[in-house]
Amino acid sequence: MGDPFIRHIALLGFEKRFVPSQHYVYMFLVKWQDLSEKLVYRRFTEIYEFHKTLKQMFPIEAGDITPENRIIPHLPAPRWFDGQRVAESRQGTLSEYCSALMSLPVKISRCPHFLNFFKVRPDDLKLPADNQVKKPETYLMARDGKNNIADITGPIILQTYRAIASYEKNSRSEMTLATGDVVDVVEKNENGWWFCQMKTKRGWVPASYLEPLDSPDESEDPEPNYEGEPYVTIKSYTALLEDEVSLEQGETIEVIHKLLDGWWVVRKEDITGYFPSMYLQKAGQDVAEAQSKIKSRGAPPRRSSIHNAHSIHQRSRKRISQDAYRRNSVRFLQQRQRQPRSGPQRAGNPLQKEQPKTERPKPQPAVPPRPSADLILHRCSESTKRKLASAV
Repeated sequence: MGDPFIRHIALLGFEKRFVPSQHYVYMFLVKWQDLSEKLVYRRFTEIYEFHKTLKQMFPIEAGDITPENRIIPHLPAPRWFDGQRVAESRQGTLSEYCSALMSLPVKISRCPHFLNFFKVRPDDLKLPADNQVKKPETYLMARDGKNNIADITGPIILQTYRAIASYEKNSRSEMTLATGDVVDVVEKNENGWWFCQMKTKRGWVPASYLEPLDSPDESEDPEPNYEGEPYVTIKSYTALLEDEVSLEQGETIEVIHKLLDGWWVVRKEDITGYFPSMYLQKAGQDVAEAQSKIKSRGAPPRRSSIHNAHSIHQRSRKRISQDAYRRNSVRFLQQRQRQPRSGPQRAGNPLQKEQPKTERPKPQPAVPPRPSADLILHRCSESTKRKLASAV
């Protein structure tokens, strides 16, 4: 997989907080090498301290020796008093600063100091308590680009979605939706819970309750991988619908299709079906840590279980049928069973990725004997004969 690195950093906006005292934090969406997107919050003072340390680590690139050699971007020092107007005006500077950081050489943009600063901290995952006198106020960057000096391009943008049905939140960290509400998606989690922003409200929302405004057939979900990835169930689940699969805790299965709504298609021997991704953990990783994440929130509801769902699109997104999953999965398993004939050792874990087999060299065709000179002269054309005769 290689060492981790950051592909892109986008400034989403800033948040006004009141605990322990009034202050401002900036929201960054960080895209890593594995295409995962993480939301982090940083104060401007933290960003400036990071900037100063980066200059100390690379004095040549900071222009301390020769000013002409400076490639590390400039960042103004924080003021004694940072009001909302100052926090808002800094967004363009920070957006341009992040864009310049990503264009630096690899030795800077992939150094431990750079990566550790943008890693997710425990405070980034904690939502403010509801019993506060004042709740945080979130301000996203304007889409017209007036406050945006550096254009944010690529897949890291705030996408707009619409609620197809009403949803009542079940925990403090979630957000209530009404049919037709338009939200901005800040973070898409693979467990099917998306972090959304609507005016001054924000919280987690089931992805199954949302549809894109542009087109229902947007190709967000990746293609199925019938070779499968080994996962372990960290919580048991009993199927409620016919196309789902029931599994006990601790079972090893293969994931063949990861869907953004949090319901993945899994395979157990020759049985395929939908299973909540929240109850799955990649084989070989810490199960206890994953189990602690599912205590606060359960699996999101499926689109097929939503009553009175109303879409603005005439045709819904095309999804692969369960019969196609089963048929293609069985075909792949049969092909995998036929492949190991050339290898004497094929027993063991069926989920283990098979080693590439060495092919036997194909026999080369026999080289015919070279014809004699008389035979060549006898079969060649008259012009060739004359050329040969003149050459002699």
